[in-house]
Amino acid sequence: MAPADADTGFAYQRCRWCGTASFRRLLCPVCASSDLRTEHSAGPGIVVQSRVVHRGTGVARNESLVRFPEDFVVPCRIVGTAPHMVWVGATVRLVGDSRADSGEVVFELADFAGDDDLR
Repeated sequence: MAPADADTGFAYQRCRWCGTASFRRLLCPVCASSDLRTEHSAGPGIVVQSRVVHRGTGVARNESLVRFPEDFVVPCRIVGTAPHMVWVGATVRLVGDSRADSGEVVFELADFAGDDDLR
């Protein structure tokens, strides 16, 4: 995602036939239409699932599912805090230097109080 897109919201697709919002799809998950238009989310994302994984590296990292107000879910990684400090219900925002070339979506906590003694 380009930095300019970060200012206007998180990009997703909406089906022109049934209106279903989705993320990184070639076909609508509801009606299988390929007629999708790109839109930008109006609000922050909310963590609906979070887990700490150690797979593939020796370092723990966070893998989460984030729901947006338009009712689509994005699998992502949340950075900027310890992996175990990400909670369900936390508000997240897109990281400006997210690795678009790798296909990985990266967010950071938007409402983290910054208490270093809790990490």
